[in-house]
Amino acid sequence: MRVVSHRKLKEFYEQKGFEDSKVALERWYDIVEKAQWKNFGDVRYDFPSADYVGNQHYVFNIRRNKYRVVVVIKFIMGYVFVRFVGTHEQYDKIDCSTI
Repeated sequence: MRVVSHRKLKEFYEQKGFEDSKVALERWYDIVEKAQWKNFGDVRYDFPSADYVGNQHYVFNIRRNKYRVVVVIKFIMGYVFVRFVGTHEQYDKIDCSTI
């Protein structure tokens, strides 16, 4: 899969107080870049806790649910668009199916 954009992950973990997310976010990125997902079942194989929240939006728990990543996955195109990276508390304040 092609992840757009790695920059959002980097900008998040470079913020003061969120440095502990770097290893987990980079690991997530590496797994997704190497994946060849064709459907949600393939996503769940790599990330059993991933959730589909509608409108092609998927949520990933990072660092045992301390952080969340919301993406749009275009399976046919092979693209994963990063829409949100944040803490669980920040995630609770957004509508993850439309972000």
